[in-house]
Amino acid sequence: MAGGPVHEALADVELVDHHCHGVVTAPLDRPDFEALLTEGGRWPGTTTFDTPAGVAVRRYCAPVLGLERHAPADVYLARRAELGPAEVNRRFLAAARTGVFCVDTGYTPRPLTTPAELAAAAGAVAHEAAHEVVAYEVVRLESVAEAVAGRGVDAGGYADAFRSAALDAVRRPGVVGVKSVAAYRTGFVLDPARPSDADVTRAARRWLARGGRLDDPVLVRHLLWTAVDLGLPLQLHTGFGDPDIRLHSVDPAHLTDWLRLIAGTIPVLLLHCWPYQRQAGYLAAVFEQVYLDVGLTLHHVGPARARAVLEEALEITPFRKLLYSSDAYGVAEFYGLGALAFRRGLGELLQDRVDADELALADALRLARWAAADNARQVYRLPDGH
Repeated sequence: MAGGPVHEALADVELVDHHCHGVVTAPLDRPDFEALLTEGGRWPGTTTFDTPAGVAVRRYCAPVLGLERHAPADVYLARRAELGPAEVNRRFLAAARTGVFCVDTGYTPRPLTTPAELAAAAGAVAHEAAHEVVAYEVVRLESVAEAVAGRGVDAGGYADAFRSAALDAVRRPGVVGVKSVAAYRTGFVLDPARPSDADVTRAARRWLARGGRLDDPVLVRHLLWTAVDLGLPLQLHTGFGDPDIRLHSVDPAHLTDWLRLIAGTIPVLLLHCWPYQRQAGYLAAVFEQVYLDVGLTLHHVGPARARAVLEEALEITPFRKLLYSSDAYGVAEFYGLGALAFRRGLGELLQDRVDADELALADALRLARWAAADNARQVYRLPDGH
C-alpha cells in the first residue's frame, strides 16, 4: 500500500463488512476453485485465472500463502491444498482485518461456514483486535418465501404466511437486516406501488401451481413492501452478477419511483452497483434513506482498478452513505482481496485530494473511518464497539 496518513489510517482500522457470505470448509479441486473465481461460467480451453480476479489472486493472495507474487496457478493451488481449508481461511481472514461481518445466509448451494463459524475463524487470528470479532445475520427474503411455499400453503394464505415467517426470521438473535435478490428474479422495471391483497392471491396461485424460484413480479413487489413493513435495513443486489441478471434491468435508477414511495421508512442499501455506481451515487444524494457499496466489484476489478470505481461512486455520494462490503463467497481469498482493494483504492483517492489541498487531512481521516466501519455501524444500529 502506498504511504501517507490516510493509507495508514485505513490499514489500521478494522472493517465492518456489511455484506458477505460464508466460505467453503472442504478441500477444493481446480475446477471447483476456478468456478468460485467467476460470476459466470467457464468456456472450454480457458481458465478463470486469466481474468482480472484470477490475476489479482495470483498477485496479491499468493504471498499470504507463503508464495512469490504471480505464482503460477498450479503452484498456487498445490500450496492451498497443502495448507488445508482451515489454515487458508484463517490466513485470508487475518489479512482482511475485519471486525464485524454481516452475513447473507440465504444462498447455500454448497456447504458454507455459518456466521458464528466465520467469526470464530476470523477471531482465531492474532491481529490485536480491540474487541472480539462479531458476525451478524442478514435474512434473504426470497429464501423465506420459497420455504413457505415448500411447506405447503394455499394462495389465499400466502401473504400472511410469508409475513409471519419473515417476522420469525428477523426475530432470530443476531439478525440485523434483510436482503432481496429481486435483481436476479425480475429486475427493477416493476410497478412501484404496493400490490393489492387480491393481486397477491392471484399471483401466489400462479406461482404455487408451477413451483420453483420466486420470480413472479407481483410477489417480488409484495416482498419488497413486506421488507418495508419489517422495519430493518434492506440490502438490494444491483448491477453486476451472474448470468441470471439482465444487466439493463438492474440499474438502480429504475427504483426511483419506489424509493419515493417509501421515503421516511427503512434504509435501502444498494449492493455492488457496477456499472451503475454513478446512478447509485445519484440516488444516495437525493434520497435520505439510500446507501451504497461497490463490494462485489472490487475483488473482480482488483486493486489496480478499485480507485477508479470508488472515484465514480463518490463523485456525488454523501460521505455518510458509502459502506464497505467484500461480498466474499466460497473462497476466503475474496475477503482478503476485497479488503485490500477497498483500503488501497479509497486511500489513494482521499490522499491525493489531501495532497492537492482539496480536502483537509482531518476530514479525509474522518471520511475514511466512516466508509470503512462507522457508516455500517450507524445504519445497522450495531452495538458500540461492534
